[in-house]
Amino acid sequence: MSTTGGTTDPTPLTDELRQRALAWIEDDPDERDREELRAVLAAARGGDAAAAADLAERFSGALEFGTAGLRGAVGAGEHRMNRAVVQRAAAGLGAWLTQRFERPRVVVGLDARRGSREFADDSAAVLTAAGCEVLLLPRPLPTPVLAFAVRHLGADAGVMVTASHNPPRDNGYKVYLGGRAGGEEGRGVQIVPPVDAEIAAAIAAVGPLARLPRAAGGWRVLGEDVVAAYLDAVLAATALPGHRAPARELRLVVTPMHGVGGAVLAGALRRAGFGDVHVVPEQADPDPAFPTVAFPNPEEPGALDLALDLAARVGADLVLAVDPDADRACAAVPTGARSDRAAWRQLSGDELGWVLGEHLAAPGAVLACSVVSSQGLARIAAAHGATFSPALTGFKWIARVPGVSFGYEEAIGYCVAPAVVRDKDGVSAAVLTARLARRLLAQDRTLLDVLDDVARRDGVHVTGPVSIRVEDLGLIGAAMARLREHPPAELGGAAVTSVEDLLRGVDGLPPTDGLRWRTAAGARVVVRPSGTEPKLKCYCEVVVELDGDGPDALAAARRTAAERLAAVRRDVRAATGIG
Repeated sequence: MSTTGGTTDPTPLTDELRQRALAWIEDDPDERDREELRAVLAAARGGDAAAAADLAERFSGALEFGTAGLRGAVGAGEHRMNRAVVQRAAAGLGAWLTQRFERPRVVVGLDARRGSREFADDSAAVLTAAGCEVLLLPRPLPTPVLAFAVRHLGADAGVMVTASHNPPRDNGYKVYLGGRAGGEEGRGVQIVPPVDAEIAAAIAAVGPLARLPRAAGGWRVLGEDVVAAYLDAVLAATALPGHRAPARELRLVVTPMHGVGGAVLAGALRRAGFGDVHVVPEQADPDPAFPTVAFPNPEEPGALDLALDLAARVGADLVLAVDPDADRACAAVPTGARSDRAAWRQLSGDELGWVLGEHLAAPGAVLACSVVSSQGLARIAAAHGATFSPALTGFKWIARVPGVSFGYEEAIGYCVAPAVVRDKDGVSAAVLTARLARRLLAQDRTLLDVLDDVARRDGVHVTGPVSIRVEDLGLIGAAMARLREHPPAELGGAAVTSVEDLLRGVDGLPPTDGLRWRTAAGARVVVRPSGTEPKLKCYCEVVVELDGDGPDALAAARRTAAERLAAVRRDVRAATGIG
């Protein structure tokens, strides 16, 4: 279905489309999916234009397997997440592994989304039949547990069935490498080129599923000891020895956003000595419908409303949230009375990154963040005699920075313990944040005081996104082409002084689809298509140095920064032409 200027062109049911659908039905291993596709095909044959458009979209091309693995809406057809697509992906991965290694070991994990159990079981059956030693996590668990297990168990690869923070209709398939396949810097990290293309080619070479071998058993279901080992490692890596206890216990509110992180995070906090923890009851248990949020992403407006309401009712000191597969984390803090709902403020992804970076920076440490994240981490590294290294967007790149001690991206992803999980890990980040808040409470300080300290030393950095969600992905490509040909001459009232095309490579990094602009007033904007969602994302930042060290200097700099950022964001949205 094509959309132009608000009109919809009917999609005809061609004979070629009908034949492709019939062939898929014939080969699909799942009776429910076959029935679903038969119903859509029958409606399209009966003249239902919406059904014909639906069928055309389902067969608009296979889901693309890339560095993010697979991700898409659950349903029947080649452009959906279903058992047929997953079996092909597992067969391709198995072929790639067994061509290179004798009896490769693969760990398979899953979240609690729709279809996850079937997709994990299918992966185990296909990979076992392909000649792999398969270890299945004992139950739906956070993605960081899978990433940990790849390293901990010396596996050659890991598969995680999850769509992370995507809408409820979606599911996905992440692939990690380790052991013999990953190399030291890539052990337990998601795949990068050229491996993604090699696995994609192996998937494309899979023949009819009716002839695909599937084992009836032979894989091993791991015990709870793998979860205990993960928690042991997280608690050891985030320990803060030698600080005094506060006069009162830190009160926490926690939400797993209807995902699989609740029990693991609560267990980690309990073992870390936090006894005053309140879990948001409406969001405590896994629920693939995510009924209390429009999008199950802590960054989305309104996603933390229930947690903040609870925090005000109980007078909490800190709110911690993880996304549904618990690989991302965010925090919220009171700016005034803890019982005042209006006083609560969610820290941005960059702000929490500065807090964690300020703690983890030290001489000899290596701090890394993505090119779309704030420039503040580089200043923090310099202030502590640490090394700063930029990376392309995504933890598949951040985690590969040689010797990385701490890495983050503004999309609330943090790697605070790379020896434990060489990927973003919401659980360890949340535990470390809670421990820092407890240490600060003993000093009658908060996370906001840390941010003030950093701003006084390094200048006020203020960041804010312009995120434009679209239905027609063609709008994103057109916008990027337009911006490359006609970049803005001015942003926020200041001349654009630098225009860089990230496709040509910047900062010594490989090429990537993005644009970076800088202005005479010190603003920086990076524009890029999202790698996981139908969004054009624009990352805006302004930096304002303090005018003196008087008591009002910080507040004045922040007011100036907020005004400049608002103006830059308005101009960026207008420049895209689709905002």
